[in-house]
Amino acid sequence: MDVLPAIHAERRALADFLETLDDDAWQVQSLCAEWTVHQVLAHITLSTRQSLPKTLLRVLKAKGNYPKTEADWAKERATRFTPRQLIAQLREDAHSDKKFRLAGAMDPLVDVLVHGQDIARPLGLDRQMPREWLVPLLDYVWPSGFYGARKRFAGMKLIATDADWHGGDGPTEVHGPAAELLMLATGRPARVNGPGAQEAVARTA
Repeated sequence: MDVLPAIHAERRALADFLETLDDDAWQVQSLCAEWTVHQVLAHITLSTRQSLPKTLLRVLKAKGNYPKTEADWAKERATRFTPRQLIAQLREDAHSDKKFRLAGAMDPLVDVLVHGQDIARPLGLDRQMPREWLVPLLDYVWPSGFYGARKRFAGMKLIATDADWHGGDGPTEVHGPAAELLMLATGRPARVNGPGAQEAVARTA
C-alpha cells in the first residue's frame, strides 16, 4: 500500500477540521499531557521542518531526553506562530514527502491521525480514522520500540472487534475497535472493554 496519498489526504482533512475550531479551543488541554491543542498543532507542523542535526543538538542540550526535546520545541513554535499560521503551514505540507530522517514510512500517518484524536477528543468532537489503514498501522506500531506497545501491554492480548487483528499473547484480553487499539498502542487512553480494559488504560498514564 502506498502510504503517501493517505498522509496527504489526512493532512488536508485535519486542516479543514482545525479551521472549524473557535478561539477558546486552542488552549484546551489535549490528550498529550505536555501540550494544549495549539501546541499539538505546532508539533504536527514540526515533523516536516526538523533536520537531524538540529534535533540532535537539541537532544544534547536536553541531556539526552528526546521527549522533552519534542515537547519544548512544540511549545516554542506555538509561541512563535498563531493557530491560523500553523494551519496554513499544515496546508503547505499537505503534499510534502519530507519527514524526519529517523522516521519510518508509516510514522507521518500515525502522527497526523493520532494527534488529530489528541485534539478532537478533549473537545468532545468526533474524527474518524480511515478504516483501511488501521490494521496496517497497528501492525507497524505494535512491534515498534519507539511506541513501546508490546512492552507496555506485556501479559495482555489486544483484540480488535471490527477487524482481523490482535497484538500480544498474554492471558488478559482487551477488546475494542481497531481505532481504539491504535490509540492504546500509541500510549493514549481509549474506549475498550474486556477483562484487561481498566488495567490497559491505566498503563497509558
